[in-house]
Amino acid sequence: MNLISRYIIRQMAVMAVYALLAFLALYSFFEIINEVGDLGKGSYNGAKLGQYVLMQMPARAYELMPLAVLIGGLISLSQLASGSELTVIKASGMSTKKLLLILSQFGFIFAIATVALGEWVAPTLSQKAENIKAAAINGKISTGNTGLWLKEKNSIINVREMLPDHTLLGIKIWQRNDKNELSQAAEAESAVLNPDGSWQLKNIRRSILGEDKVEVSTTAEENWPISVKRNLMDVLLVKPDQMSVGELTTYIDHLEKNNQNTQVYAIAWWRKLVYPIAAWVMALVAFAFTPQTTRHGNMGLKLFGGICLGLLFHFAGRLFGFTSRLYGVPPFLAGALPTVLFALLAVYLIRRQEKR
Repeated sequence: MNLISRYIIRQMAVMAVYALLAFLALYSFFEIINEVGDLGKGSYNGAKLGQYVLMQMPARAYELMPLAVLIGGLISLSQLASGSELTVIKASGMSTKKLLLILSQFGFIFAIATVALGEWVAPTLSQKAENIKAAAINGKISTGNTGLWLKEKNSIINVREMLPDHTLLGIKIWQRNDKNELSQAAEAESAVLNPDGSWQLKNIRRSILGEDKVEVSTTAEENWPISVKRNLMDVLLVKPDQMSVGELTTYIDHLEKNNQNTQVYAIAWWRKLVYPIAAWVMALVAFAFTPQTTRHGNMGLKLFGGICLGLLFHFAGRLFGFTSRLYGVPPFLAGALPTVLFALLAVYLIRRQEKR
């Protein structure tokens, strides 16, 4: 990598980081405003709110990375063009293909950063943030690797997981008597949440502890009245955006074995797989919207158009994922089409620019 290549990549990377930090500050501000309504619920105070927002930042950075690459690339390339540096670089013998290779290296760096955030950092921290918030607001619940734990009167309940249709799996219940001694333990294979708040337990194995013996019984189905609010159980539902590709692969297979609809998770899987490529694509889009000299049109207008295009990509990806579920679009198209369309647009604009 020669001096000019390092210079261009450094200029674009610095601007991309600045753009990312600016967007993170803006998103964090709106997230704080959104969370203010929950302040004072349980032990959810300002410190917990700040911790929640900070732990969500890697997930926001992951979502905003392609947009930051586009805006950072647009600003830095526009600065090079306005100062005639881009013209000098081309006059020194650097071809458009070589320049595109440099931009690809810049995009590849941020694509790697996107993979790191989306696969290892963001999913873990986002899930922990949601668990911390839920535990602080509700008090009597906690979550971990073994699922959801909650205390209800004289019972301690553990639920391993909840499927998208709100079917509970792996329920364990320990009950105490008035002397605070363990009186019985029950384990149910699954449970359905009834409209009145009770649980319809299925395939229950119960052990009742007597003074000198333990009575074991099994029941096929049983209604268990419980006053736990239905929305408390939603903390068991991991959002597709908070899962890595590996976790999504395992979870989709698990849902298929339980006859569950996997379209939402399949769309998220394809989107996660293709999304890092969007950072590389946005580097090419930035070049396509940059005037090669100050004589080629209104530079400010092109810069504004490129930024609007980046915002369109950012919001259209989510909107397209939502509408595709309504109309039954195949998960591959729903997850990959926005990035593919923008890649084709970048190629078209660059080719048209070269013909001028």
